[in-house]
Amino acid sequence: MKKMMTIPKKTIKLILALELFILLGAFFSFTFFINLQVAFLSSFFVIAGSAYAYQRMVKMQAELEGGDAKREFLDEVEDPYELYDETPINDASSDELDLRAIVKEEKKKIKIFNFQDIKKGSRASVSLFRLVPYLFLIIGFIALKNNEVLDIAIYLPSLLLGIIAGYMASKEMQ
Repeated sequence: MKKMMTIPKKTIKLILALELFILLGAFFSFTFFINLQVAFLSSFFVIAGSAYAYQRMVKMQAELEGGDAKREFLDEVEDPYELYDETPINDASSDELDLRAIVKEEKKKIKIFNFQDIKKGSRASVSLFRLVPYLFLIIGFIALKNNEVLDIAIYLPSLLLGIIAGYMASKEMQ
């Protein structure tokens, strides 16, 4: 049986407080309110959806590979070419080194992308938790523009409000 995700009370309180603040914007003007609301919700859903999709991908990968492999997976993500590997480098002088052998050895270490790697890497980026919020962002922006209520001076700073709220909500989900 799958465990349902619960939204922490702090996150709900944060969203309700921000929505009340946005509702107060309706007293200034409808244009101010609608730009603030659409930008806030768009950026909030994009950040929260992306964080949730990435978190799900990492959990599924950890479950598939087990506890020890989780660290290896994170090492592979952070250092895919083993640039920070602790293994000692050959201390021979430059005259003694066989450069052709070294180049052949390094070429063997290079991983070529195959379908499985592409599938594994695109799992989080093709998630509905990411695609739907981006679709909402695009449609919301176009709707504001087509109805001639888009005010960039209100819309852009409102995106920041949603980004901060989405970041705080995603931190609570961990």
